[in-house]
Formats: sequence, C-alpha cells, structure tokens
Amino acid sequence: MYDYLIVGAGLFGAAFAREATDKGYSCLVIDRRDHIAGNAYCEDVEGIPVHTYGAHIFHTSDRSIWEYVNRFADFNNYINSPVAVYKDELYNLPFNMNTFSKMWNIKTPEEAKAIIEAQKAKEHYENPKNLEEQAISLVGRDIYEKLVKGYTEKQWGRDCKDLPAFIIKRLPVRFTFDNNYFNDRYQGIPTEGYTAMVANMLKDIPVRTGVDYLKERDSYRGLAKKVLFTGALDEYFDYCYGPLAYRMVRFEHETLSCDNYQGNAVVNYTEREIPYTRIIEHRHFYRGLETTKTVISKEYPAEWQPGEEPYYPVNDEKNAALYARYCELAQKEQGVIFGGRLGEYRYYDMDKVLASALSLAAKEL
Repeated sequence: MYDYLIVGAGLFGAAFAREATDKGYSCLVIDRRDHIAGNAYCEDVEGIPVHTYGAHIFHTSDRSIWEYVNRFADFNNYINSPVAVYKDELYNLPFNMNTFSKMWNIKTPEEAKAIIEAQKAKEHYENPKNLEEQAISLVGRDIYEKLVKGYTEKQWGRDCKDLPAFIIKRLPVRFTFDNNYFNDRYQGIPTEGYTAMVANMLKDIPVRTGVDYLKERDSYRGLAKKVLFTGALDEYFDYCYGPLAYRMVRFEHETLSCDNYQGNAVVNYTEREIPYTRIIEHRHFYRGLETTKTVISKEYPAEWQPGEEPYYPVNDEKNAALYARYCELAQKEQGVIFGGRLGEYRYYDMDKVLASALSLAAKEL
C-alpha cells in the first residue's frame, strides 16, 4: 500500500512525487507512455537531445522555481530568438526594431511607432469583434498580414475573422533591437535534455511506464490511499458530458546528413499555404554537440479527436462551461485529486506547471 499513486510521469507528477517522497510519503508513479517526462521528453538521436513532442524552452521570472529545477539539471544559457519566414522574406521575432527595419526600411523607434499608429488609426476598431480586428488594433495591417494571419489560421484551423478576439489579448511589440523572445529573468534548456532532469526528480521513486490507469484502474486504485491524476479530466469520466476541445500537433521528424540546416533552432512559416507552422532544428538548442548530423521537426497543427494527444485547450465559453461540469464530478471523486495542464484544462508554461504542482503539494502534504 502506497500513500500516493501518481498517474502521469510528466513535470507535474514528478514534482509532486518528489515533494511527497522527501516528506516521508510513499509514492508509485505510472504513465501510459513507454517513457517518463511527458511532453517534455527528449530522445537521443545521433547524439542530439530531440524534443519529441515539440520545443520546450524553460523560462521563468520566479527565482524559487529556477532554483528548484537547477536541483535536478544543469541548464545552458540558450536564448530563444525565433525567425519568421514570409514568402522570401525573413523577420526576427518577437516584433522589434529588427522586424520593423526589415519591413519598412526604417531606423528609429519614432518611425516605427508612427507607421503602426497610422495603420491602427486607418482601421480603427474600438471594440474588436474577432481576432483579425483585435490584431490590427494592436499592431496594424502590415504585421498582421505577414506575421500573424497565416500562422494563426494554421494553428487554429480557422479564418481569423471566425476566431474570437480574446485569443490575442496582446501582441509583444518592442521598440528596441532585442530578439530575445521571452521577458523572463531566467531561461535555458537542461544540458542533457528534460528526460534526464525528470529522471533525477524521480530518483529512488518506483515508476512503471506503459500502464494505462484508465484501463487498469480496478487493480491500481487499490495500491494507494490516494490518487493524483494528471491526465485529461473528461477522459477520466469517460467523456460522459462530451469531450473538451483541443488542438493537437503532428510532428514530422527527419535526420539530415548535414550539421546545420536552417541556422536557428526555431523558424516559423507564416504563410497559410505552407502546411506546417514551424521547423525546429534541435541541435541549435545546445552547444558543442559532437555530431555531423542534424535533426529537424516540422509541426502540423490539426483538429484533436479522443484517443490522440491533446495539446492546446480551446478556452472559449462553451468549453469553460463544460470543464466546470467535469470539475463538479471531480470534487465528488473520493480519494482522487486532479492536476496538471490536462487535469486543469489550461495551457501551462513549464514553470507554471511546477508552481501549480508545488502549490498542490504544499496544501496536500
């Protein structure tokens, strides 16, 4: 008999298991995949830690969270500086003076501000009714058409005029020559990849992979006094009210016989006609890799169906109401607590996942 059965060996489950174990509780961690680390899992390919389920760049302004992850891994000083491709043009992201200089052949912040404000005034939307109007009201027509519209429509599978305005509450605009995508004080990637980091978090804790709790709950529920379930809340209750909506991503990985394919870790393709949203070249997340090959991953957004891996929750009013109904069921479930991005139906950056797990642990333990 364990004190806690933790369903899910991702960051949330691993952090809770570490906290519980360090406080003297016994834990068993299970995961239906054949590996730990959840979507942060990194697989070694040709000596390169490949982010199998998409790029994961750790960033936070919370010093306590930064110190926490550094207990389990050495982090490099990788700075995320994506590049966007529109037709034959290259632009730096986030939107900054390098972007504006390339787009309008200008040099000063005053020139950039004047162009953006003029475009916003020309199509003044006092109360934006959709994502297109919201984006134009923030950054003007040129930036929207080249760097927002196509990428967003691919990501959500819908025309921007059919998407709600709240999806883009703000767009980062900097009037400095700064290509650092994040504003957070701390950022980087574990030098040995996230799988090694999570393995250190789970050190001396029993872990079983390839176990589907929802198919074997009768046998596994009796192994512990309490269950922490970090999977999808609607799936736990067998979609009794219908499935929550998600967007998913399909990855196309390719190993190439060269040591540098695109010169940057992240390159976005913002044209609607190109089916993938971006190409990740994993070796650029690290320095000093001794390999003559490289691995790239193309990301194709798609509609999610039950049985596939959910990625991005569709946080509209309909799904918020549906999630609330599932929460009512969860509150009545004896001996089971729910957490994580799927259990909470939220898009979480990794630092927020850890903060949520540590907060739950502090309350529960």
